[in-house]
Amino acid sequence: MQHSGAFIESGWNLTEHSQDGSLRNLRFAVKDVFHIRDHHVSAGNPDWLATHEAANAHASVVQKLLHEGATLVGVTVTDELMFSLNGVNVHYGTPVNPAANDHIPGGSSSGSAVAVANSSVDFALGTDTAGSVRIPASYCGVYGFRPTHNAISLEGVIPLASRFDTVGWFARSAVLLEKLGSALLPEQENTMTFSTVYVPEEVLELVQPHIAEHFLSELKTLVGEEKLVYTSISDDKLDTYMNTFRTLQGYQIWQTHGEWIESNKPTFAEDIAVRFRWTSTLPADGQEQAERTAKVIKEKMADLLKDDCLLAIPTSPDVAPHIHADAALLETHRTNTFKLTAISGLTETPQLTLPLMDVEGLPIGLSLIAGKHMDRALLQFARRAVAKSAMSL
Repeated sequence: MQHSGAFIESGWNLTEHSQDGSLRNLRFAVKDVFHIRDHHVSAGNPDWLATHEAANAHASVVQKLLHEGATLVGVTVTDELMFSLNGVNVHYGTPVNPAANDHIPGGSSSGSAVAVANSSVDFALGTDTAGSVRIPASYCGVYGFRPTHNAISLEGVIPLASRFDTVGWFARSAVLLEKLGSALLPEQENTMTFSTVYVPEEVLELVQPHIAEHFLSELKTLVGEEKLVYTSISDDKLDTYMNTFRTLQGYQIWQTHGEWIESNKPTFAEDIAVRFRWTSTLPADGQEQAERTAKVIKEKMADLLKDDCLLAIPTSPDVAPHIHADAALLETHRTNTFKLTAISGLTETPQLTLPLMDVEGLPIGLSLIAGKHMDRALLQFARRAVAKSAMSL
């Protein structure tokens, strides 16, 4: 196992010795938010660790993986209370992005993405609220999946904002990504293909021009130019998506963690502390309007993605920022990232990011978003499309 700063604890060999499970002989790690029986979870912060008891049972999703024969080898680093997209942790260190050592790994599931990217494990679990699986997968050059909201149980998982929290996973192949979906996802409507792939024009305007160029080139190779349809999904360059998401997420974050923060006065990195202070200022009377706006957005997306259609976007607006990037630059990048990740967050839809783009030696993901509960169909489509694309090269 490589020493990349990905793990808080490693060297485990936790297994149920299943002889016929679908995941036997596969090794995995979990983000430091999943309960493991008799293990203390820190959620990326020593004060959380000190004020919470050891778990008395495995998280539901961990138990399912063990039952399928997988072996748990360790626990990975997360941003403090999962409230960042950078992957930087002042207490436990920053996992080293194996695709670009001097660039951030992305968070908050940074350790899990890095452990997969450097082949320490076959796959890893993360959580994704505002992009915490999708963004580190994009930065580290691996496959990442955020399922339909509530498709997988969050029992035994520390919440950030349950309105948007999901369990997601990383792998180095579309084949394994789908295999994990078969083990974890409920039975759903399935289909072998998607007839139309929508490309939002405002997304192409949001990302860097060279990113848009690479994205369209790889997308045409992946799905065929004949399937692409250019469209618009917002009237304001996704500002409403981002602001609605942040309003709903921020308010719920404080409702979830505010009492603990005020009682225990934990030590946070300054950028994390600033965000928590901001969530404490959000008024309850702004939630009703935000929910109405979210409902309209969700209905429009459901209509767009019906009849076996997909939405395709770059996973992030650019490659991973440099690890010593200016704070103002990071905040601008974070804002633009939110505009992209809020799409599936608000609409509760599954999103898969594929490591198909390389820009000046740095990876960036290509994302496909399907309609709600089309998770298995999306995973199958991506696996087939990647295989077909590879054969044509």
